[in-house]
Amino acid sequence: MADLLIELFSEEIPARMQAGASDALKKLVTDGLVEAGLTYAHAQAFATPRRLALAVQGLTEHSPTLREERRGPKVGAPEKAIEGFLRSTGLSMDDLSIQDDKKGQVYVATVTTEGRAAPMIVAEVLERTIRNFPWPKSMRWGEGALRWVRPLHSILCILSREDGAEVVPLDVDGIVSGDTTRGHRFMAPDTFSVANFEDYAAKLKRSKVILDPSERAGHIWNEASQLAFAQGLELVEDKGLLAEVAGLVEWPVVLMGRIEEQFLDLPPEVLQTSMKEHQKFFSVRDPKSGQIVGFVTVANRDTADQGATILAGNQKVLAARLSDAKFFWDNDLRLVSDVKLEGMGAGLSDVTFHNKLGSQADRIDRIAALAREIAPLVGADAEMAEQAARVAKADLRSGMVGEFPELQGVMGRYYALQGGYAPEVADACRDHYSPLGPSDAVPTAPVTVAVALADKLDTLTGFWAIDEKPTGSKDPFALRRSALGVIRLVLEGQLTIPLKLYLPVQLCEHLGISHDMLDEELLDGPTAEDEGLSKIMKIKAGFEKGLFDEELALLGLSQVLSDKKRALSELESSNILLQRMLESAVGLTSFFHDRLKVYLRDQGIRHDVIDACLAMPGNDDLTLLVKRAEALSDLLKTDDGENLLQGFKRANNILTQAEDKDGVEYSFGPDPKLAETDAERALFAALDQAEAAITPAMQSEDFATAMQAMAGLRAPIDAFFDAVQINAENQILRRNRLNLLHRIRATCLQVADLTKVSG
Repeated sequence: MADLLIELFSEEIPARMQAGASDALKKLVTDGLVEAGLTYAHAQAFATPRRLALAVQGLTEHSPTLREERRGPKVGAPEKAIEGFLRSTGLSMDDLSIQDDKKGQVYVATVTTEGRAAPMIVAEVLERTIRNFPWPKSMRWGEGALRWVRPLHSILCILSREDGAEVVPLDVDGIVSGDTTRGHRFMAPDTFSVANFEDYAAKLKRSKVILDPSERAGHIWNEASQLAFAQGLELVEDKGLLAEVAGLVEWPVVLMGRIEEQFLDLPPEVLQTSMKEHQKFFSVRDPKSGQIVGFVTVANRDTADQGATILAGNQKVLAARLSDAKFFWDNDLRLVSDVKLEGMGAGLSDVTFHNKLGSQADRIDRIAALAREIAPLVGADAEMAEQAARVAKADLRSGMVGEFPELQGVMGRYYALQGGYAPEVADACRDHYSPLGPSDAVPTAPVTVAVALADKLDTLTGFWAIDEKPTGSKDPFALRRSALGVIRLVLEGQLTIPLKLYLPVQLCEHLGISHDMLDEELLDGPTAEDEGLSKIMKIKAGFEKGLFDEELALLGLSQVLSDKKRALSELESSNILLQRMLESAVGLTSFFHDRLKVYLRDQGIRHDVIDACLAMPGNDDLTLLVKRAEALSDLLKTDDGENLLQGFKRANNILTQAEDKDGVEYSFGPDPKLAETDAERALFAALDQAEAAITPAMQSEDFATAMQAMAGLRAPIDAFFDAVQINAENQILRRNRLNLLHRIRATCLQVADLTKVSG
């Protein structure tokens, strides 16, 4: 056994590429070694700004010799077929043997692949890895053809054993492998040789290079935390920045400075964002006030003045950056004072949201109208929700957000408070973008929830209306994230938001379906009592009048009914728009259901359980749907639930087969007077008791109680099947028992469509 050490030494590797590059080096080399017949015990990759390194322990010294029998053409086959077989094996006719086969005699070649020494295999694998390395971006330099992220200077490649180290011979475009490397660019630039990985890591550290990225990150965090603590301050955690800075230095030297007094009135988020984005500084705050008062910078070298010169230079650059931020802040505050947030956002009419969806101002009008409609459902004041929606995106026209786009919403809150808006409106400006991901917090303030839902629903319906839907892994407008945001807002807020009403409302806006058109198509012409109805109430009226059949609208529209019942091909333009609206609503509802399946799968609820609940009425109410799915999932985890499912499936199968055979539907009420056995009579009584409990439970949406009542049928159903012959010779008894099976099926299907549950 030997240990392999590889180092690829180059100019600075961008920090964002280092983790992926070290993983790629490990995978490409180890996979190549294994494919060539070598085995190893352990492998670990490292990255610094100037090097990629790989240490492989317990590598076998030689690949095994392999012998393989290959069957060829039949004896007597055409000469060209035999020649092709010989070429593929590298043998001659004298090397072939003849063996009996099911179809006659065939030629057989015994191909021997001799094993190779590890150095030969390592050299081959490493050269292939270097020449085909998957850098996101790479370059050529000089006159060579080799591509690397930055110019590659040297290759260290050695196999070490107890008796010493051996250089693996390799030449890649004039870069010859060896056993030497260099330390820190400034503090230890001379070359030195190494004998194994332990020697390599130790000598690097003496040469002012910490090889392990996690060790560098830990050192930075500990030093920075201690510096802050010593002054009664605390370091603001930022794992992403920590990983990036650890990739910028080989020998981290942590320094802390103070922010000038003139900048301390800037919002903490502005200070933190400016220092992070422009300077890669960590923020330091006063735990008592929460104000950012200092910064931590990480240098890449020790200096005689303990970093004073570096720190002074960084503070000058920081002051210039913060001067720009202060200019934007003061200018934005003056604008808010003069024209309020509405005035700041007036320019959004000139900002295109999407060339098919209008301007940002058009979008705000839609969001404001929908937020007003949603507000009563989430316990928000309708006027305040509409006001919040109208100013929530005004900060997009601010100088500060123009400089730091990641502060959109955050700055809106500050400007809203400065402009005298209610705190609820200000919070909605900041939080209406949330949740931005599965781990992001979900807002709970009613006004914020109303605006957040309206914002996300408008985005989804807009792109559905113009047929810009996610495909495969492509989702350029983050529609999956928007759908998950709606799902989390609804479920975590326990809200009742019927999608079949609110999706059509926004789709009507995007498709240009006017109130007048809705009056004509849905309400058979406007009347005095209809004039004050909002668009959503007219959509609801259409459903109530049966013009939009619920099953057609939500599960697969085939035609839209008009007063004259014309076929789709003959529909006038207004009806065609209504058809497009409903088709989009169907597709978008299905999209929500797909995202909900992914969300609930992470909560431990099976897909088939969700499908069983999706088949029930009210599946556009996500909160109701999840309550049903959770109750069914809990039931199926019990013995009663699992056995009841088997009993249901047995009843359903027998009934379905009988109906198919007889060509009739056994859905008439079974007569308990025809029951012959105690098991039959007990099942009649159990069904009466279950239905008496299930019906009111379903009306009150108490699915847990309904499921529990259904679970009580398990024992009488089992006893019924054990004691009773369904297909009795007496046709009256047979029909009555089949009707009883229908009653079992109908009772169970009140709760969920158990035919879709596997098992």
